[in-house]
Amino acid sequence: MQQFRQYFIYILASKKNGVLYIGVTNSIERRVEEHKNKLDPNCFTAKYNVNLLVYFETFQYIDDAIKREKQLKKWNRQWKINLIEEENKDWKDLSGDWNN
Repeated sequence: MQQFRQYFIYILASKKNGVLYIGVTNSIERRVEEHKNKLDPNCFTAKYNVNLLVYFETFQYIDDAIKREKQLKKWNRQWKINLIEEENKDWKDLSGDWNN
């Protein structure tokens, strides 16, 4: 039996209307935890303290996730903010309820 895989695009923020970061992963919980723990202290998210998961989408195929990530990265800042606020108007950390 073939195992079902999931892929995610996600947007992290430093705070409401703060610095944004868009990424893609096959394990959103692991990846967000890596950002929160500043696994690479020299990376963009560590330097700018970008670790609040404010938006994500789920995909069955990696190609679709990568395509969406590239699309979002080309968007202007206001479109990204609008996307976040459609689903998460208070910019709540969506990973806050996860058990570590």
